[in-house]
Amino acid sequence: MLFWSGNFIIGRFFHADIQPLQLAFFRWLGAALIVSPVLIKNFKNIYKTFKKHYIILNILSILGITAFNTLLYIGLQDTTATNALIINSSIPVLILFFSFLILKIPINTKQLIGILFSSIVVIYLILRGELSNLLTLSFNHGDLWVVSSSVIWALYSVSIKFKPKNLSDFEFFTTIVYIGLFWLFIIYKLMGYSFIADLSITQKYYPVFIYVSLFTSVLSFYFWHKGIHEIGANKTGQFTHLMPLFGAILAYIFLGERLHLFHIIGAIFIGFGIYLSLFSKKVE
Repeated sequence: MLFWSGNFIIGRFFHADIQPLQLAFFRWLGAALIVSPVLIKNFKNIYKTFKKHYIILNILSILGITAFNTLLYIGLQDTTATNALIINSSIPVLILFFSFLILKIPINTKQLIGILFSSIVVIYLILRGELSNLLTLSFNHGDLWVVSSSVIWALYSVSIKFKPKNLSDFEFFTTIVYIGLFWLFIIYKLMGYSFIADLSITQKYYPVFIYVSLFTSVLSFYFWHKGIHEIGANKTGQFTHLMPLFGAILAYIFLGERLHLFHIIGAIFIGFGIYLSLFSKKVE
């Protein structure tokens, strides 16, 4: 969540300099290069698994790699990071919904209380502790793109349950990175972008692409998949509520913004909400 929070700051801060498809494509190209040793070492198993499970692997790749962050970056062209974080806080509820709809997992009462509690506190945190700030929020078509990305990520997180069992977490991640990058490249070319011409953008903003490729892509996705594998999609999703808090901390460190009392209060209550969700009796 810490690494993904930086993704929101970068996506919004550089929205005038880097187009969404450029950021998404070169981000995943960088990630593909980083995990290429995994592909080379385990190519036989990955290729054999792909031939047998190509439908579900393509679905997961399109959801998690091709679509999710691309739609988020498109949304951040026109909406604020604040609005995006408010919308993003709906992901745990969406995961619960899709888990119930697709996996038939019942919703635990304590989980539901924890999610609702954390969601309220997240809104309080983003409103800077003043409910009157709610009146100043405005929504535009960029918010709809962020809503779409949140729905897609929740659907992806639940659908992970159907990933091929004979792929390790890193083998699976490597597989969907390359498949997702393939579909992203097709869209990239159809939209008229030039790979050679855009290389200058990666050279100019190389720290940005290193961060989004290594931390936001490889490490964050691996940790997310590991979390789902260990404690289930429902409980893993609750940590999404940490993103507004981490966003405030990153803004304080890198953008010079101040930390306020409402940040501290929000941190305490977000932790309490996550505690309620994690320590329920059922583990999916």
